[in-house]
Amino acid sequence: MPLTDSGFFTLKLCTALGCGLVAGAFFAFSTFVMQALGQQPPAQGIATMQSINITVINPWFMGVLFGTAVGCLGLVVFSLTKGNQPGAKYLLLGSLLYLLGTILVTIAFNVPLNDALAAVNPASAEGATLWAKYLTNWTLWNHLRTVAALAAAALLTLSLIP
Repeated sequence: MPLTDSGFFTLKLCTALGCGLVAGAFFAFSTFVMQALGQQPPAQGIATMQSINITVINPWFMGVLFGTAVGCLGLVVFSLTKGNQPGAKYLLLGSLLYLLGTILVTIAFNVPLNDALAAVNPASAEGATLWAKYLTNWTLWNHLRTVAALAAAALLTLSLIP
């Protein structure tokens, strides 16, 4: 069943908003959450981040993070099959930015760092050593996710202009 014009507009709008919402969550971590955690004694920072990494796996956040990815996949298909439509290039670039710069980076870099952090005892010397590297590396990759999601939101928003 083909998508109506209003349904297609809604898909683009919701996907752009999803990218913006994810960018905002990641922006918070990049600009103050990780800095605040880094100011705590390592055991407390580790324990708090371990808790965050568990509680972030919930239907609200995962629904927005991966629901937006599903929207982006649909928009990639549309832009590749109907590339001559107005805004198709914005759809393609924005969607690929989100899929590669946000989802792929999350899976390839942030999740493995989170898994390594989950495996350490917060009060151990090993934990403290890992924590120092984690703060730098995780935040670096999070900066990239933030910029990618924000740029994706901007490009997808541009696709809404007739």
